[in-house]
Amino acid sequence: MSIETPALHPDANWWRQAAVYQIYPRSFADANRDGLGDLPGVTSRMGYLSELGIDAIWLSPFYPSALADGGYDVDDHRNVDPRLGSLADFDAMVASAHAADIRIIVDIVPNHSSNRHVWFQEALASAPGSAARARYHFLDGLGDDGARPPSDWPSHFGGGAWTRVVEQAGPNAGKPGQWYLHLFAPEQPDFNWDHPEVRADFHTTLRFWADRGVDGFRVDVAHALVKDMSLPLRSKPALAVLVDDGTDPLFDRDAVHEVFAGWRAVLNEYNPPRTAVAEAWVPFTDRRLKYAQPTGLGQAFNFDLLQAPFVAAEFRAIVQKCLAEAAGSGASSTWVFSNHDVIRHPSRYALPDGSTEDDLEAWLLADGEAPAADLARGLRRARAATLFMLGLPGSAYLYQGEELGLFEVADLPQASLQDPTWFRTKHKVKGRDGCRVPLPWDATAENFGFGGTPWLPQPAWFADNAVTVQDGVAGSTLELYRVALRWRRKLQCDESLAWLSAPRDTLTHYRRPNGWEVLTNFGDAPTPLPAGVDSATVVLSSGAPWAAGACIPAETTLWLAP
Repeated sequence: MSIETPALHPDANWWRQAAVYQIYPRSFADANRDGLGDLPGVTSRMGYLSELGIDAIWLSPFYPSALADGGYDVDDHRNVDPRLGSLADFDAMVASAHAADIRIIVDIVPNHSSNRHVWFQEALASAPGSAARARYHFLDGLGDDGARPPSDWPSHFGGGAWTRVVEQAGPNAGKPGQWYLHLFAPEQPDFNWDHPEVRADFHTTLRFWADRGVDGFRVDVAHALVKDMSLPLRSKPALAVLVDDGTDPLFDRDAVHEVFAGWRAVLNEYNPPRTAVAEAWVPFTDRRLKYAQPTGLGQAFNFDLLQAPFVAAEFRAIVQKCLAEAAGSGASSTWVFSNHDVIRHPSRYALPDGSTEDDLEAWLLADGEAPAADLARGLRRARAATLFMLGLPGSAYLYQGEELGLFEVADLPQASLQDPTWFRTKHKVKGRDGCRVPLPWDATAENFGFGGTPWLPQPAWFADNAVTVQDGVAGSTLELYRVALRWRRKLQCDESLAWLSAPRDTLTHYRRPNGWEVLTNFGDAPTPLPAGVDSATVVLSSGAPWAAGACIPAETTLWLAP
């Protein structure tokens, strides 16, 4: 039996080529002026989002949280943080979005809870071996006195992945006792996904939000839920190295797909079926297809373009492989350049070619001063890359503020930093705060129109990127996104493309089945249009206004309408 709920018209395939806009709620708009963005703030900007031309909002966590990890430490998966609003505010936001023909995707965080979650508090108050502790991963330590952690597993945020508790119950009350697992911060204890109560509770959570009209779910660290906890625990000193055959002790284990098959059964109870997309940092192999199969979540992020240099051959190879991967899973592909976890792509593209992840970290630690960033080139490349991506078949995921051409705020004062990575690495890794600075809406208003004094300070240069400065200004980044998304919706067709020229060092050229063509010059010098291309059909340029008969400017994408 399918469940009819307050959602948009029952198009089961709406997600396949949707433009999805990620909102990081604390940094979007602050309606009550307390310095934190909130759900009424999102609702107040629904007209802006509608005019932008997106199909869906992906809402990052808005649940009750101590904010040890920006809201991903969840106290209650079925409620709203009172600082961000109420369930009534959530319902009003959903209704406003649906009235604007915008769907709602919510972030669901299944790998862990917060340490304030009622289950974890019950576990702390219970003795070792209790039923309450079985919902998490509690183990005795190594050595005669149990003073060493159960394994060498590291935390994603630095330091070890185990924290020892002081027992509150049993014969050892008041003494150091067992250790619990947290792949992220100590405030984020990992659930035990072998436990039936954990699985059942998340089915309840999925239904709770779907019943309120939510159209889909973004699944945080989907590849980490199921772990091999058989003793003795296997060594894994480096989280970045994944055993790519399903036998890794922590990630991408085959049994995780049993979990998601159960989720799919729940999501299919609704009409239309609710969508889901996996955040699964899995290598570029057929294992990533499993997350996107119709019997599982149905779609999975690929971050390959996000990680690629601005090079024609690399972009083309990634697109070819991702489209083949999508066809193999029955899903559509996903494309993304920026999100709440990475340096904004105009800044990445502004750094010298060949910059590594270590170079990016060093640049952040140097407050963005070294190596020197060519911001004009960075924005030019970002606009070209985004227009290249928006022409592709599949879902396009956009991060709030990229439509304003925002750069990373690399020089946040150290006293204002809040990312746990900064503290857990003893100030060796600056973290993700620089892409989470609250948005500038009005160049002349207090706090640039965000609301109260922002939880992260806004730089003075935000005035040049504010919505009021770009609104209606031809050639601005905001208007480029608006025009591109309107054309994208108008030109949408089936999920295929054909490459129209042999690979060249600097040029890519592809055509969609309805005749829509996309050309990108990745080089640093103008290049002639390919033979046979009618320059009069150019409807959009990522760079300066197009002049018929001209060469394609450096680092520029053109769209040609059929």
